Amino acid sequence: MSRDDSITTELPVGVISDTHGLLRPEALALLEGCGLILHLGDVGARDEDAAILERLAALAPVAAVRGNIDTAPWAEALPAMRDLTVNGWRLHLVHRLHDFDPATPCDAVLHGHSHQPRHEWQQGRLLFNPGAAGKRRFRLPITLGKLWADPGGLRGAILYLPLS
Repeated sequence: MSRDDSITTELPVGVISDTHGLLRPEALALLEGCGLILHLGDVGARDEDAAILERLAALAPVAAVRGNIDTAPWAEALPAMRDLTVNGWRLHLVHRLHDFDPATPCDAVLHGHSHQPRHEWQQGRLLFNPGAAGKRRFRLPITLGKLWADPGGLRGAILYLPLS
């Protein structure tokens, strides 16, 4: 997948971030049936963490950006930012929201880093953070997201992983 792709799918788009070397089976189960999976960075810092993207790609095509802990040699191929068009909706992917240039033409900014889920419209643009799906940090929940992009609009949902 190139950096400026136009994608058509009738299926939801899975959005995951901050796995930090841990891809939970519950996350894989929630991402089944997606037409595309977006990983918003902090996949993991070890060589073996590249397998996370491979496991996600077994479910659907994957587009990913590099996060601040993605320092292993395999992660050098990940762009810091990425623009995609899904069913005509322009999505801008970035790990840290403060690296986003507000002049960027897009309908949604998908970001990670904070581990805090966010689904908020500001000035006609969706700011969407799926939260963190990997290792628990502080008392924040373990979450991921789904987006629906169709003629009816751009809608998102934060999904809480059912952990025992």
